[in-house]
Amino acid sequence: MFYHHFQVVLQEVPGEVSLCFSISGCPLRCKGCHSPFLWKEGSGTKLTSGAYEKYLDQYAGLASCVLFMGGEWHPETLVEHLKLAQQHGYRTCLYTGAHRVSPDILEHLTYIKTGKWDKNLGGLDSESTNQVFREVRTNKLLNHLFISK
Repeated sequence: MFYHHFQVVLQEVPGEVSLCFSISGCPLRCKGCHSPFLWKEGSGTKLTSGAYEKYLDQYAGLASCVLFMGGEWHPETLVEHLKLAQQHGYRTCLYTGAHRVSPDILEHLTYIKTGKWDKNLGGLDSESTNQVFREVRTNKLLNHLFISK
């Protein structure tokens, strides 16, 4: 599994400081995608367990969540990384354009965003979006946390 870039983000998972890994090789190719450079498999840097654990250790006590922008197309590796994040005390999140992911992945997530990007419907900050952001354990819909009042 390769990641194109790593960022510390504040808005993608409300109430969390997240370590965000943008995974390359996305097979969905949503029309209007803001990151088409992520479509190419193998672009970026290989996310080895050692490099990943180094990020987890570096941000321990500063960040609270690990967020993967994609990666569900590498289910075994993604699950390994999710488990490692949980072992380090992080909550976990996956952003996917798919409508669902395998139960093996879901089992290791705290949050999930599903649904393809549709520019006519907008993203999570739009009341008309087709995308859904949920807390996995309770299945609670959390889209309202993205809407400005």
